[in-house]
Amino acid sequence: MDTTPAEVYRARQTERAAAVSALARHHDRLASGRLGMAALAAVIGWGAFGPGFWSGWWLAAPAAGFLGLAVVHDRVLAALDRARRALGVYERGLARIEDRWSGTGATGDAYAPPDHPYAADLDLFGDGSLFQLLSAARLHAGEQTLANWLLAPADQVAIVARQAAVDDLRGRVDLREQLALTGDSISAWLDTAGLADWGAQPPLLSGHWPRVIAVGLALANLAALVAGFAFDASPAWAATAVACSVAFSMIWRRRVHQVIASVNAPARHLRLLAEVLALVESARVSAPHLVALHARLAATGDTASHRIAQLTRLVDLLESRQNQIFAPIALLLLWGTQLAWALEGWRSRSGPSLSEWVAVAGEFEALSSLAGYAFEHPADPFPHIVDDGPRVDGAALAHPLLPAARVVPNDIALDKDTRVLVVSGSNMSGKSTLLRTVGANVVLALAGAPVRGRRMEVSPVALGATLRIQDSLQAGKSRFFAEITRLKQIVDLANGPIPVLFLLDELLAGTNSHDRRLGAAGIVQGLVDKRAIGLVTTHDLALAEVVSDLGVHARNVHFSDTFDDGQMRFDYRMREGVVSTSNALALMRSIGLAVDGDDVRQQDDVRQPRSHGEHGGRTENPGGSNNPNQV
Repeated sequence: MDTTPAEVYRARQTERAAAVSALARHHDRLASGRLGMAALAAVIGWGAFGPGFWSGWWLAAPAAGFLGLAVVHDRVLAALDRARRALGVYERGLARIEDRWSGTGATGDAYAPPDHPYAADLDLFGDGSLFQLLSAARLHAGEQTLANWLLAPADQVAIVARQAAVDDLRGRVDLREQLALTGDSISAWLDTAGLADWGAQPPLLSGHWPRVIAVGLALANLAALVAGFAFDASPAWAATAVACSVAFSMIWRRRVHQVIASVNAPARHLRLLAEVLALVESARVSAPHLVALHARLAATGDTASHRIAQLTRLVDLLESRQNQIFAPIALLLLWGTQLAWALEGWRSRSGPSLSEWVAVAGEFEALSSLAGYAFEHPADPFPHIVDDGPRVDGAALAHPLLPAARVVPNDIALDKDTRVLVVSGSNMSGKSTLLRTVGANVVLALAGAPVRGRRMEVSPVALGATLRIQDSLQAGKSRFFAEITRLKQIVDLANGPIPVLFLLDELLAGTNSHDRRLGAAGIVQGLVDKRAIGLVTTHDLALAEVVSDLGVHARNVHFSDTFDDGQMRFDYRMREGVVSTSNALALMRSIGLAVDGDDVRQQDDVRQPRSHGEHGGRTENPGGSNNPNQV
């Protein structure tokens, strides 16, 4: 029987929790053992160096025991940390499946560009965002790649290739755990952008002959040393060899020092990157896009992780100069100078590939993030990507950020025949949520991910939205000015090669009804003339008449509500036609606001005098405030 993603995660959560408990007990025992060895050493030391009951050599036994326990203890602590982090992987996975994920994980705020045509409108970044739901990346490159996919549509070929890769990785739960654990340990340290810059810098040391001379001088120093001790050769030979070596070293000293100083941080980061790349290289894949990623890591005939291992060996050899016994020999061999040339040789050969390795690691992490989302939502289908656009046709589309228990799906169809849906409805009826639902699913589709719905067909489109338009006191911009600025941005997008999907919420709400109707009709008609498709919401019924101006390219749909027992009820179902009800007055009454003539007149009754005799004023008209013409 097939198991659900939640069952898979719970089983692994139980296993990792048991491992954490067992390792924690082992840790306690080892800590007690080390403490016992220290106490035993104290007793032996007192007996040996106080009363002299026994030899001080007996201290070797507890010392050896303490060191042995320390080595084992370090391994257990590392395993315990790894088990705890693995447990967290499945706890976070269950939170996503059970819609408890909001506010946990990376928000991606750093990747949100200002004035983007839809990022803020569709909640791509921040707490409770699409990025936070999707991203399991730990490397900066992985997060940046995923953010880029959400921020810009891919073409049909790229989307289909990503879909196949995501489907190939969907069931690789072990691989995603390994990536998460490796990424957790390196994300705070790995500067992928710095690595690419270091690899692209021009060489500080070049030329073949200086390296040959350095090797010759090292051999001459060794020969002079051996000749002096073994054959009683004149010290002059050794002095001459050393003098030549010193002169050569002084000539190249500044550049050698620059090479050695510049390699430390990249070498440490590359060790960490190699762990991720080794996982990528070892993953057995069949999707053509993943096979191509493997090929990019071995483009020069050797794998990236093996080439990085060559660099780490050179750095280890360089660090051996710090050994006090080897240090004098290293000076005679011009150890630092020769390794500086070897390091620069490695950078000349492999440095240009660093940006490619970083890009591959980032792309693999982004694909793995989408694969995790696909695994955790097995009912969500991959959309069919068509080139006969513009088209957005979805059945039972739901918002991916809303809990499944309370989300209400709707069908949507925009194509060459129906370019525009004018969505009317009362406040809180679901108009804006519909726009966000369509936009979020199109973003998922064009990134290569599954969509939240029963089925979907979509062509590559450029998105533009006006759902989160705000005024700006600092910039001196009103909401209306901010809105028309965004509308200009969307119109400019429509002039590009990709058809536009526009999502316009309460279009031109900041102006009067007459200007709103004329302006809205002109803007929408202009977008339609540029092959754009989209949705426009309004609660101004006059604006719904814009459909008649657009003819067969548009139709009216609406959301409705009912007011029962003092409560507003919504079913969030989209229907054909223009809405026939409004709930604004009912909502105001429901919170105690006086909004009709009777309420105002009742307040006037309280304020005004009832008779001349009672208040000392003039006599009121019979009927007083009950006169419907008097307020």
